[in-house]
Amino acid sequence: MSIVTLLPFIVLIGAMFLMTRSAKKKQQAAAEMRNQMQPGTGVRTIGGMYATVKEVGDETVLLEVAPGVHAVYAKNAIGAVLADEEYNRIVHGDEPEADATVVPDDASSLTESAEDAEHDAVEVSGEAKTDLTKKADEAEADAEVKKDAKADGEADGK
Repeated sequence: MSIVTLLPFIVLIGAMFLMTRSAKKKQQAAAEMRNQMQPGTGVRTIGGMYATVKEVGDETVLLEVAPGVHAVYAKNAIGAVLADEEYNRIVHGDEPEADATVVPDDASSLTESAEDAEHDAVEVSGEAKTDLTKKADEAEADAEVKKDAKADGEADGK
């Protein structure tokens, strides 16, 4: 057999090795995350339910899914252990602190400082800039309509 014939098999075995190694690392990270659960911790199950941990056993965890409502889940059913701030924001609708980082609605605030935005809004003469793009677009559209109307009129006249 030649090396060219064996090359695909070697590549396939190497890819399988890397995939299983990656999967094992993910499983170990998930197991470590589940072992860090303590009573009072907020969690999300793999089904998407948010709950508070009440007791942690070897293979199971007791969750409070609503005030006074408890359910026993397998540890493997826990999808994520959440930070207190994140859990309270999701479950209770708590707003972030005033000094917390606020994500802007548009990208312009990520590239411009407030001073740059104010400077761009006012020219040196003190007059506000006029946005001509909409007027230019409207004028261009009107010219197209007139051109089409003229072409239609010439076509009708011939």
